[in-house]
Amino acid sequence: MAGYRPERDRDSREWWERIGRGEFAVQVCDACGTARFPARAFCARCRTEGAHWREVAPEGVVESWIVNHQPFVPGLRAPYVVVMVRLAEVPGCFVYGNWRGLRPPEHGERVTASYTRVDADLTLVDWRPGP
Repeated sequence: MAGYRPERDRDSREWWERIGRGEFAVQVCDACGTARFPARAFCARCRTEGAHWREVAPEGVVESWIVNHQPFVPGLRAPYVVVMVRLAEVPGCFVYGNWRGLRPPEHGERVTASYTRVDADLTLVDWRPGP
């Protein structure tokens, strides 16, 4: 992953800081309570500003996945699998990340997050089988 760094913008900065501390949280709208990922300034449901962060269990089920054969990031070896996970505590919220299973994921498979510390400033969320 030489050279590639996810952008820490005003909306995602807290996500990256929390992940770096091993905390798994989603942004929740202050007005209507809708959870969202990725973090953003306005709620997609009620179109208001204002949100807070709520810690949730880093568990869910595989909703979908792709096998990427193109190394879009310099230094990243392809193929690799990216999964989209429906969170168990917040079923309307989906989070994505690299697959760390020894076999391909299955739709509906229960998964749990794992954290990959790239360096002192970057931790990534990956997914593996099991709760």
